[in-house]
Amino acid sequence: MNKPTVAKKDINKLQRAIVDGLEDVKAQDIVVFDTEHLSALFERVIVASGTSNRQTKGLAASVRDAVREAGFEKPRLEGEVNGEWIIVDCGQAVVHIMQPNFRQYYNLEELWGEKPVRMKLGSAKPAVAESAKLATKPAAKAAPKVEPSLRRSNAAKKGVAEAFPSKAQMKKDADKAAGVKAPTRKSAAPAKKVAAKPVKTVVVKAVAKSVAKSAAKSSTKPAAKKPSVRKA
Repeated sequence: MNKPTVAKKDINKLQRAIVDGLEDVKAQDIVVFDTEHLSALFERVIVASGTSNRQTKGLAASVRDAVREAGFEKPRLEGEVNGEWIIVDCGQAVVHIMQPNFRQYYNLEELWGEKPVRMKLGSAKPAVAESAKLATKPAAKAAPKVEPSLRRSNAAKKGVAEAFPSKAQMKKDADKAAGVKAPTRKSAAPAKKVAAKPVKTVVVKAVAKSVAKSAAKSSTKPAAKKPSVRKA
C-alpha cells in the first residue's frame, strides 16, 4: 500500500474522530472543508459552534480525547481561557470551535469553504450502546388484558363523575363544606298530609242523620188508643 493511500485513510479516520468528539457534546452546525489545495500545513478545516463558554470548552476537551483514543497525537489547544473561539490543532486537521456571534463575524466558511467535504453526521457509538442495552434488557411482562367494558366502567365512569358531578353530589359537597349534616331518610321524607274534614260539616250531617232516624221510627209506631170513659 503506497503512502498517499495510507495518508488518505489517516485523514478520513482523523476527521471522523473529530466529528464524533464534537457530536458527543452536541456541537451545532458542524462543517468540514478540504484545504489540501490551499495550504500545505493541514488538509482539513472543521468549524463548529457552541452556545456558551462552558460548551465550547467541553467541545474542545471532547475533540482532544477522541483524537487521542483514535491513535493520533495529543492536539494543541488555543483560546481555551475565554472560550469564545478555541482552536484545536490536530496536525492534519484544524478545528475551530466558535460561539455564533464570532463565527458570523469572522466567516471562516468564506475563507476555507471552497471544497466542502460531505460526511455522515451522527456518531455510531450511541446507536451501538442503545442496541446493547436493548439486548441485555429483560423482556417486559405482558400487561393483563382488560375488557373494554370494564375499562370504561372503571376509568371512564370515574372520570365523568369527577368532571360532571350531579346536582345531588354538588349539594352534598356544599353541605359538607358548610358543616351541615345530611338528613336521614325518615326525616327527609315528607309526611303524608291527611285531608281533615271540617268539624261543622260533620256535626250537621250527624244531627240530620239522627233526626231522620227518629222521624222514621215515629212514622212506623201505631197510634195509641184513647181510654174509654164510662158514664156513671
